[in-house]
Formats: sequence, structure tokens, C-alpha cells
Amino acid sequence: MSPEDIRLIIFTLGVSALAVAVSLPFGLALGWVLARKQWPGKALVETFVMLPLVLPPVVTGLLLLKLFGKKGPLAGLLESTGFEVIFTWKAVVLALAVMAFPLLLRCIRTAFEEVPRHLEEAAATLGKTPWQVFVRVSIPLARRGIAGGLVLGFARALGEFGATMMVAGLIPGVTETLPLAIYRSFHAGDDSRVWMLAGVSAVIAFVALWMAGRLNKGRHPL
Repeated sequence: MSPEDIRLIIFTLGVSALAVAVSLPFGLALGWVLARKQWPGKALVETFVMLPLVLPPVVTGLLLLKLFGKKGPLAGLLESTGFEVIFTWKAVVLALAVMAFPLLLRCIRTAFEEVPRHLEEAAATLGKTPWQVFVRVSIPLARRGIAGGLVLGFARALGEFGATMMVAGLIPGVTETLPLAIYRSFHAGDDSRVWMLAGVSAVIAFVALWMAGRLNKGRHPL
């Protein structure tokens, strides 16, 4: 394994971890709201946030490209702040976060649904604010499901290809992740590198799924 391959693996692990870390606050907030609240249009919100699970990844990437590109609705804001996204490592994180979010959210929502309401209500009657109940009761009781969601989201981010290609491009040393490197090496005819990188990806994915399974094993409402 060359130094370039090691850097590639570290980069892929890093942007995947950053993607789920960026998604976590939104996942916690929306997961709790979906698990505990009812409001008009809730089903529409649920459907919308789950779309990346069923849409072709290239379509999701195209939507992100149109949204964050130079002619997109956020172009003026990004230019005024000097914050470039498209075809940078930030675009990689953005694509991975969007693609991983549905799995992360689903696990977190399920985890919050399994938290007994009477424990939250008991904490509230003892004078805890809603925020304190959320931080000190809901999150600790849902921690295994939250951790499982993080691991599954991380695994999904590791394997993302289509959306990343669209919004970040295939720029070696800048935006190239393991799936993109496998694609480039395949078209270059470098079969030995293809199989080496594919093996690394498979091992990482296996470990992530095993960890998620261990975290979710035996999890049930109190």
C-alpha cells in the first residue's frame, strides 16, 4: 500500500466522520420532534428527509450542485462570505452528510420512540426544563440507538459515489474518496489497486455494520 493510498483512506475516513458529526445535531433535533410531536405536514417532512434513500445518488448530487453552485440560490451568500463549496473537500462532506442523514435520522427517531415517556414526564415534574429533560434523560436513554445511527451513517458515507461525483468531482488529492479512487483505477486498468481498495472498503464496511449490530442488539424499551 502506497503513501498515496494511506492518505486516501485517512481522507475518506475523515470526511465520513465529519459528515456524520455535522449531521448529528440536526438528526437529534429532528429525530426527537418526529418521535414526540404531531403537526400538520409531518408526513411530508418525513418523506422529504428520506428521499436520498430512494433517489438515485446522482440526482441528489445534481440538486446539491444546483443549490450550492454559482448560479444557485445560495451563490450570493457563499460569495459574500468567501466560502467555496463546489468541487472542494467541503462538497465531499456535504454530499456524504446528505446521503447518510436518512439512516442516521431513522435510528435516532426509533431510539427516542423507545424512551419511556413516563421517565421524561417524571423529570419534568421534578422541575427540569424541557432542554434539561432532553439532555439528561432522553439522550442518555437513547444513546445506544444514537450510536448505532452514527455508525450506520458513517458506513453509508464511506460507500457514497454518485452524489460526491456530481457535487465535488473526481479530483485526486482534493476530493477523491475510496469509491472514486476505485472507479478511477478501474478505468485506468490498475486491477491490483482496484482490488486492494475494494478490500479495504469491504473490511471497513464490515466492521461498521458489526458495530452497529452490536449497539442495537437487545435494545428495547424499558
